[in-house]
Amino acid sequence: MATTEPPAGDNPPPTGIREAATVLTATTGALTFSATTALFPAAIAPAIADAMGVSPSLIGVQISLLYLGAMITSLVGGGIARRLGACRTTQWAVAIFGMGGLLAAAANLWVFLAASLLIGFGYGLTNPAASHLLVRFTDPRRRGLVFGLKQTGVPLGGVIAGALAPLLAVNYGWQAAMAALSVPAIAAIALLQWPRARWDEDRQPRARWLAAPLEDIRLVWSIPPMRKAAMASFCFSTTQLCLTVFTVTLLVEDLSIGLITAGGIMALVQISGVAGRIGWGWIADRTGNSRATLGVVGGLAAAFAGAVTLMRGDWPIWLITTVLCGFAAVALGWNGVYLAEITHLAPRDQIARASGGSLVITFGGVLFGPAAFTAIHGVIGDYTTTFAAVALSSLVGAWLAISSGRRGGHANVAQ
Repeated sequence: MATTEPPAGDNPPPTGIREAATVLTATTGALTFSATTALFPAAIAPAIADAMGVSPSLIGVQISLLYLGAMITSLVGGGIARRLGACRTTQWAVAIFGMGGLLAAAANLWVFLAASLLIGFGYGLTNPAASHLLVRFTDPRRRGLVFGLKQTGVPLGGVIAGALAPLLAVNYGWQAAMAALSVPAIAAIALLQWPRARWDEDRQPRARWLAAPLEDIRLVWSIPPMRKAAMASFCFSTTQLCLTVFTVTLLVEDLSIGLITAGGIMALVQISGVAGRIGWGWIADRTGNSRATLGVVGGLAAAFAGAVTLMRGDWPIWLITTVLCGFAAVALGWNGVYLAEITHLAPRDQIARASGGSLVITFGGVLFGPAAFTAIHGVIGDYTTTFAAVALSSLVGAWLAISSGRRGGHANVAQ
């Protein structure tokens, strides 16, 4: 396959700090909105489940369906970003989020599941486009921190979902909460139109994006360090999504905590994830060893998942919150380190492709994790004990990260 992406060298790009900051703000904002849209249902899962007459644990199936959609578009996300331009691709993703929110407001289970798949299509487009823009406009010597800052969009979206969705659902109904997502979508599309021509000046209108959708995965699989890093991300994403998706339901169903209080705890959990993404990105840059950083993150996540299995309804709120926030600081903190490592390991002219291909594997863990958690919960019967399986996932991820072989460093690996 021909390569059309501009090279990403090891010297700072010839753009100003203001432009780099604008790109980082835009990509972080788009990811924040994508995560908000994806996690709104999880934040009000008991209310939605009650309205549709299903078990709240089925929110794991809904999230898995969402990430199935993300996997599908990740296969071609890099090619779409090259053809349409990364900024235009982001606009399309945001539009899809707004449409998905409106569709999910229909009080019908099958329509709701279709909306989840649609939102996933948009989610899969965001990271390849963002990686392309960040590599073009930011300093590669700060890539771990830059990608860590961008990835704070996911827990920030969780903060917004945890704080806002229960409040809207209690006061206006869960359907109004989902439909409200169309408002920020329209605003974001308008704001992104301003820099669009400048940011998309390198787009390739004739680029092929459907000819070989599995080529991006083959690229990742052909480079051993990148292959193992991607497999580690499968495990880490399983852990992350189980924590994110089942926090509110665990608090309400197992520990008898009210929905609004549980939503507030979820918001604090996501704030901890923001701090973790910035902190672990900084640590990876300072130590120059992303593999070791990811290994430590996986080991700590396993320990905190073990602590969750011990939670009981008579625990004080502050202790429950502390354990979950500590868990989030590691279980939600790995993404920026991982994505920055992929940009180092990828061939210089194929970073968007490598990002999209690696995220297909990452989203595989997201697809597998919540659905597997739901199945295990059906056997065990409570959410806290089920987190023992999450601890195992974290340990496997830590082993894969540490054993992934040599790093690519700042010199991209030649294909």
